[in-house]
Amino acid sequence: MCKTYRNIIFILALIAAYSLMPAMARADDNFNPNYIISDFEILDYNSMDLSYIQEFLESKGSYLANYSTVNAHGTMKTAAEIIYDAAVNNYDCDGADLSRNPAESEKKIKCKKIATVSPKFILTLLQKEQSLIENANPKQSQLDWATGYGCPDGSACNTRWKGFGKQVNSAALQFLDYMKNPRFYTYKAGKTYTFTNPYSTIKKEAIKVTPANQATAGLYNYTPHVYNGNYNFYKIWKRYFTRTYPDGSLLQAKGEIGVWLIEDGKKRPFLTKGALTSRFDINKIIAVNKSDLDSYIKGAPIKFPQYSLVRSPRGTIFLLVGNKRRGFASGDAFKKIGFSPEEVISASWEDINAYKEGVPITASSTYPTGALLQDNTTGGVYWVIEGTKSPILDAIFLKTKFKNKKIIPVAPKELGNYKTTDPVLFDDGELVKSSNSAAVYLIANGKKHPITSGKVFENLGYKWENIIPVSPKVLYLYPNGNPVINAG
Repeated sequence: MCKTYRNIIFILALIAAYSLMPAMARADDNFNPNYIISDFEILDYNSMDLSYIQEFLESKGSYLANYSTVNAHGTMKTAAEIIYDAAVNNYDCDGADLSRNPAESEKKIKCKKIATVSPKFILTLLQKEQSLIENANPKQSQLDWATGYGCPDGSACNTRWKGFGKQVNSAALQFLDYMKNPRFYTYKAGKTYTFTNPYSTIKKEAIKVTPANQATAGLYNYTPHVYNGNYNFYKIWKRYFTRTYPDGSLLQAKGEIGVWLIEDGKKRPFLTKGALTSRFDINKIIAVNKSDLDSYIKGAPIKFPQYSLVRSPRGTIFLLVGNKRRGFASGDAFKKIGFSPEEVISASWEDINAYKEGVPITASSTYPTGALLQDNTTGGVYWVIEGTKSPILDAIFLKTKFKNKKIIPVAPKELGNYKTTDPVLFDDGELVKSSNSAAVYLIANGKKHPITSGKVFENLGYKWENIIPVSPKVLYLYPNGNPVINAG
């Protein structure tokens, strides 16, 4: 056999062998091994009440939804109760004068009651370690070693910690100690470590990690590798508890100062208070978990207040109105509108290109920032901007969307100069409710989406006082959208 032929056979054999190997899964591009979960999220012990934990288990078809066993103190309880108690009804018995084998009733009297970690965190850990949240028929060993506590890699599990109740309670206390006493543990926030990934089906090579916070360092102390362990935790947390919001939403991570606008599926930070307050009602800011914000790609920052005049590097002046930039067709147009050169702010192309192109402002343009015009014959009110007029079909828009706008009476002849477009609607992100129904709707993508329950509404961080009561005819303007069921 010639050498060339032998080489071809060898290459074909390699290709065939490679095709039989299990494919390496592709990692999520948003996964950041340096920051997996926030400190607030891991310690948010009030994130779920007992009934919510039970409903969550039932919704996943979990065996745990109907499972009862002894807790860490020997009391028979349901799985949901064990998870809830581990989070909010735990005990610190340090220094307490207890009998040899104290019952839970004695600990209630003599020990200090403490909270530990978020029930959401415990649920994610149970799925990550033993798939117990989505398994309808687990093995007894999965229940006995539910959180992997006392089971170091490469060693047998310590039977002292055997049992679902002990596993859940011990893991909750362990992660609380990671947060309170990080100096006692190997991996610490701010320091860099190299992790090997011996069990990975995603990435086998060693990875350098610098935990950005205590919670992430704690995860590595519990599971000292990136893939698949802590990566799986990230994926489960994201699937179970990361929430999404429509364009127009104002989001703020709990415990942080910055506010972000969701626009075109991206998060845009406000760099100044004026940029925020000149465009939006700060009472509509939604407090969310940091992981909710982390799920969005970062968009261009919002630097300038509404109606700012900005100058591009080329010298063109633009008026910023909403999410649009309107250029001036000439110097005469700028002067005729009545603006002053002292008002103009220099801006980069990056700043300017974050706004969509609007209709240019000419010397004959009127109401460049928009105006409410009222037909002095019929009484009809229109929103006029960029040469068009949109009819306002209900006074609720004047009290909400345009509450700070003055109504200008004009003759029908003047209104005839503008092209009529679709009626005014509420912006995405608004909450509305019909006057003859208890149903609450979220406006998103030009549709009305019913929110399925009060619990879903509150879990998403919405505020009841921000609901706008509207007439049935206003709701009728919107086509029906999918129900909002994301209660993460």
